[in-house]
Amino acid sequence: MICKDRVVIVTGAGRGLGRAHALEFARQGAKVVVNDLGVARDGTGDAASGPAQDVVAEIEKMGGQAVASPHDIATDDGAKALVALAVDTFGGLDVLVNNAGFVRDRMLVNLSEDEWDAVVRVHLKGHFLPLKHAGLHWRAQSKAGNPVDARVINTSSGAGLLGSVGQGNYSAAKAGVVGLTLVASAELGRYGVTVNAIAPAARTRMTEKVFAQAMARPAEGEFDTMAPDNVSPLVVWLGSTESRAVTGRVFEAEGGRICVMDAFRHGPSIDKGTRWNPSEIGEAVTVLLAQAPTPEPVYGAS
Repeated sequence: MICKDRVVIVTGAGRGLGRAHALEFARQGAKVVVNDLGVARDGTGDAASGPAQDVVAEIEKMGGQAVASPHDIATDDGAKALVALAVDTFGGLDVLVNNAGFVRDRMLVNLSEDEWDAVVRVHLKGHFLPLKHAGLHWRAQSKAGNPVDARVINTSSGAGLLGSVGQGNYSAAKAGVVGLTLVASAELGRYGVTVNAIAPAARTRMTEKVFAQAMARPAEGEFDTMAPDNVSPLVVWLGSTESRAVTGRVFEAEGGRICVMDAFRHGPSIDKGTRWNPSEIGEAVTVLLAQAPTPEPVYGAS
């Protein structure tokens, strides 16, 4: 019960990873706001409250407390109303898990402007706006002299960290989530808020068609490394009071594996002490690359 009585928002919580997070938070004693629009894998279709309500029913059946949120978190009004729902229903907000998203995969030369905008909107803007309004709430609490011990867990991806062929829009958005995480960690720490990100690997509607072979279900009795609920213990711990010393980090989670990512760092450098001539750059870059580690391959690259 490491999250007993903590108030938690999980976006995109009607299915897949979000559902698994919401259920695990509830098992650990949290009061959960289950946000989901109920649209298709690519974000199309009419909004439906069914998936969110189903998860609320599951939580209530286990004796927990939850409420469904139908808000579009990629709009300012929707994100503001989502935070207000948590505060009005449960009396506060302690944890925001930004998880909502969908994919529209194409090679770059075939990717339309609408497909780019839709994916960047839900993943990147859909992280920013709930984070903004949660941050406003926590800042107000901190300035009023009320103790704040809050958490934000953002959802990036291996595609955002290393790239993924056929997912230029998704990879760019998920890389942006990492940058947003670092900035939010630096800005919100003064108010008692930690901000971290995860890069999960799991079998969901978003992944099982793209990575069908890797996502194959194991034989009965074998450990299912791709089950979404394998990722949730890390998310729940990051949402607990135990994690208050951890912020500005990105964790990979897959099966029983947790990895803290070693992101961009200052590597080898050469300082000439004056302006370079273009004809000198090639030799200098050759020296630098010989000293630097080889980049990890882009997912799907031959």
